[in-house]
Amino acid sequence: MEVATRLTWMQEKKLQNYFGEKQFSLLYKASVHGFSTDRLLKICSNQGPTLTVIYSEDQIVGAYMQKDYGEGNYLIAVFVFQETTITECKVGPFKLPMLFDKNVYGNLEVSIHLKEKTMYFNKNAMEKLGLSQIYISFQDCEVFRCEDLLDERKMSGLTELKESLLCAIRNYIPYGGLVHKVRILLLGPVGAGKSSFFNSVRSIFRGHVTNQALVGSDPTGTSEKYRTYFIKDGKDNNTLPFILCDTMGLSEKEGLDMDDIPYILEGHFPDEYQFNSLKLRPKGIGNHTGCPLLKDRIHCVAFVFSANSVGQLSHEMVEKIKRIRRELIKSDVVHVVLLTHVDTLDLITKGDLIDVYKCVPVKLQLEAVHRKLGFSLSDIFVVSNYTSEWELEPVIDVLILSALKEMLRAADDFLENFPLEKTVVNALNGEDAAAAAKSLQSCVTP
Repeated sequence: MEVATRLTWMQEKKLQNYFGEKQFSLLYKASVHGFSTDRLLKICSNQGPTLTVIYSEDQIVGAYMQKDYGEGNYLIAVFVFQETTITECKVGPFKLPMLFDKNVYGNLEVSIHLKEKTMYFNKNAMEKLGLSQIYISFQDCEVFRCEDLLDERKMSGLTELKESLLCAIRNYIPYGGLVHKVRILLLGPVGAGKSSFFNSVRSIFRGHVTNQALVGSDPTGTSEKYRTYFIKDGKDNNTLPFILCDTMGLSEKEGLDMDDIPYILEGHFPDEYQFNSLKLRPKGIGNHTGCPLLKDRIHCVAFVFSANSVGQLSHEMVEKIKRIRRELIKSDVVHVVLLTHVDTLDLITKGDLIDVYKCVPVKLQLEAVHRKLGFSLSDIFVVSNYTSEWELEPVIDVLILSALKEMLRAADDFLENFPLEKTVVNALNGEDAAAAAKSLQSCVTP
């Protein structure tokens, strides 16, 4: 039977961060394993650093031990955890098992007596911890093994996963070979992180942090042009099989004009097209013909939102996003969500990004996007962009590459469902007619 801790997620996270971004594994629980010092020492010895947590009626107290129970004399960090505040004092040095020693000639500063369910403090420790009496009666005691969230084993696993994702994306071929590169449009409010996402993707494939797309804090957004970014792979200098398209940011009154959306989706706008307030969109705009090819169209749309601002989206912005979604559905364009800046959420550390979808603050933001904007939870992907880092970090790379892989799958869904007759007409008008005919034959031949 799995033994569960009494700590809430928030309490556990506070303690993990306080003691240096640790991961806790529950070893001993008195109410399950028995209120026995011998039993505790047998289970918890030779486990490395440990955290002992004592649950009284109205507060949590405990001790953090940086060394194994069987090693020498060391200082112990004793703490009191009340609401969101942790108060700490050092006691010792003494052998760690003496923390549970009732012998008055042993540890006289702090001691935990499991059989009596009582924790004692001398006057000095009591005052430093802000306690009102020298003993605390408790209901339960738990001991956790403490490990670094990003230890060598996990970093090795992340590196392997990153290489696997890089290989899959490098070898990606769009569905049916209908186009050589899929186009992914990034849409989102000003400051959501669209340009930063492109820069982050480019950095990963170049092998170092780089910035090509302009990123800034201008309230009107820094992207005033429609940009199409090809990305070269630093491994062989070949361009990758996708194009990231960036636009002006969405805002309630200014920003990207709703009337521009269909033209962007259909592929009418060339790279560096200058957006303006004119609503006249003549045929042949931007030196394109009136009938852009399949390769010019948008094959997937990624809405980009900051994890810190989803709850603050205005009613006008929500309605604008819903209007855009209706246009996408009308055009049969598959769309997903990128939730950026997740690493800046309260209590989230870099180590949490390994299993970020299990973190409570992230779950709350995913549910907020689902509830407010109607996106399916399975279509929302969490990323952390490179904004101030100097070096690439595998945990960030894996999140970005995983999201990118899902966007390529979404583009394949669009291509697979694209009307066959339109595919052939597109090819005959400007691409490889022989390839189109072959594609048609493969689709109709059993």
